[in-house]
Amino acid sequence: MRKDRNRFLKDFKLQRQLSNRFSSTEEPNLNGESILQQFVDSFNNSSDLSVTEFPHLTVKIYYFGYLINKDYYEKFLSKLRNIMPEELQPFLNHSEFKVLTDMNSIEDAILSGSAIIFTEKNTYELPFKEGTGRSISQSESETVILGSHDSFVESVDVNLSLIRKRVMSSQLKTIKLHVGKTSKRTVYLLYIEGVASDKDLEEIKKRILSVHNDGIADTNMLVQIIDEHPNSPFPQFYTTERPDVTVYKLFEGKIVGLMDTSPFAFCTPVSFFDFMESMDDFGQRWIVSTFIKVTRYIAILVTLLFTALYVAVTTYHYEMIPQALLPTLLESRSKVPFPPVIEALFLEFLLELLREAGARLPTKVGQTIGIVGGIVIGQAAVQAGITSNILIIVVAASAIASFVIPSYLLSGSIRIVRFGFIILTGFWGNIGIVFGMGILIIHLSSLTNLNSPYLLPISPMYPKFFKYSLIRGPIKKKAERG
Repeated sequence: MRKDRNRFLKDFKLQRQLSNRFSSTEEPNLNGESILQQFVDSFNNSSDLSVTEFPHLTVKIYYFGYLINKDYYEKFLSKLRNIMPEELQPFLNHSEFKVLTDMNSIEDAILSGSAIIFTEKNTYELPFKEGTGRSISQSESETVILGSHDSFVESVDVNLSLIRKRVMSSQLKTIKLHVGKTSKRTVYLLYIEGVASDKDLEEIKKRILSVHNDGIADTNMLVQIIDEHPNSPFPQFYTTERPDVTVYKLFEGKIVGLMDTSPFAFCTPVSFFDFMESMDDFGQRWIVSTFIKVTRYIAILVTLLFTALYVAVTTYHYEMIPQALLPTLLESRSKVPFPPVIEALFLEFLLELLREAGARLPTKVGQTIGIVGGIVIGQAAVQAGITSNILIIVVAASAIASFVIPSYLLSGSIRIVRFGFIILTGFWGNIGIVFGMGILIIHLSSLTNLNSPYLLPISPMYPKFFKYSLIRGPIKKKAERG
């Protein structure tokens, strides 16, 4: 009986605390002293929080000095010093200053770079955010020849302006959301009204609002949390740091997401073939662009299967080798003590190490490592009898083909899958290639992005959309279609 009573009292106290907390956060009209005390308690032990007081006006201003624009703030203080107590309220009722009524809005305002002024009656937001940051420059990860050369930066306001300048229409709508519990990150969803799907919009909003992770530092981290197949190596959200690509996706009916402090935007729903597009495709004649696009699909097959085919042929299927090439291949393989599968895995892994080293080192040093390291190590490996010179040509061709893929995320996925094909062919030869392709196609067919098939328009089949996805049809006809 005593246990039940204690449990009841404990539950009752907990319920009362929750109700008090709820009532305190939802009450719209808190007096100045109580909300000031809540603010001071909330930011206790924050030594970087600055405060300016005006005793004759009974005013306190709190701000983070490195987040506000100090020039605007000093101008505001000079005006405040010259007004009388009876003039304070009309001065603060100016439309530039926003009245805040709860702690959540106060915390959001001061952490986003505004100053907060507390009076006896009300609390105001002073929008003096610092506007400095990285200037707009050319994208390093998505280079184009025939296209615009500006890219997103870490400021979401600047990114929104880059999109608004290109989409000069009131049909461009934005929705502001917050991600996380403690560190609330701002996310904007953008879409063209009447073009984007309302069902997709509600679904992506629900997924973003369900994220309570405070460690999200970038858009690429956010999309991994909200995608439908986190264990798949293939990217399911298209991410870009180019505003022209983002605007093109908007007019295609996609929903775009921008996150503060991240220079990347995500687009959804997308298919596998969206990752094979580049803005250069739309700056050239459609016949030339179609040829380049077909070349990319061939490059994927080369990246996936070229090294695996070498392993299959040299292990099980010597009859597939042309007779003129057979003596050269036998001579090259005669000095290698390892089976072809071990030889291929060793070279592919070494290539990945060189690629990663070149990406992490400074630009000039990275280029030197990639070129000199590949030549020196490759030549030394052949002379030492660790690998054959023909395999070096095969691996180099596979690596070059992987660079043709426009999307870095998709290129990384293809390189990972390539190792699987090499292992399968080491066990089963050409049967391993057929088996691996079957598994890969089944996996891609099972993926969805916002419940949209990943292989659309091939699975399900929509032949009339082939000229707008598999190839690049004439722009005029595409405009007529829209």
